[in-house]
Amino acid sequence: MKITPRRLAIGMSLWAPNLFSGIRVRRFSDDWTRATVELHVNLFTRNYVGTAFGGSMSAMTDPYYFMLVMHQLGRDYVVWDTKGEIDLIKPGRGVLTAEFSVPAERVAEIREKARGGAKVLEWFETVITDASGDVVARVRREVYIREKRRVTEARDI
Repeated sequence: MKITPRRLAIGMSLWAPNLFSGIRVRRFSDDWTRATVELHVNLFTRNYVGTAFGGSMSAMTDPYYFMLVMHQLGRDYVVWDTKGEIDLIKPGRGVLTAEFSVPAERVAEIREKARGGAKVLEWFETVITDASGDVVARVRREVYIREKRRVTEARDI
C-alpha cells in the first residue's frame, strides 16, 4: 500500500504516542511541502497550572520536518530528526497549531549539498499558535540528511 499524504496524516493521528498526547495531524500537502498539526490541551497534555505541557508542544513538532524532507527527497537519502529547541513564549490553552513548510526549492538545495554522500545538517523553524493566532512557542528542529552510500557508490562506477 502506497503512503499518501492523507493516509500518513490519519496514521500519525492514530499512532498511540500522538493519539494519547492530544496531537492531531490535520494534513500533509499533496506535494509534501507542508503539514499542519494540532495539540488539544486537555487533562493529559496540560501541566500543573492547566496550560500546555512543554513536552507535549515539543512532541507535536518532532517528526514533521524530517518527514517532509524525506518524502520530497525519496528513498536515496538517509533523513533523521536530530535536535530540537523550543522557546516557550506564553501559556498555551485550548487548541494549539503548528504549520510546517519545506519548499521544493530548499529541498533542491539540500539535495545538491548532500550529493556524493556529504552529511548535511539543516535547521527549520516554526511557531506554535493558539486559537487567537498568538505565538505560544518558537521551535527549531535540526534535520540530518545524507545520500545513501549505495547511491554514491553507484555514481562512482
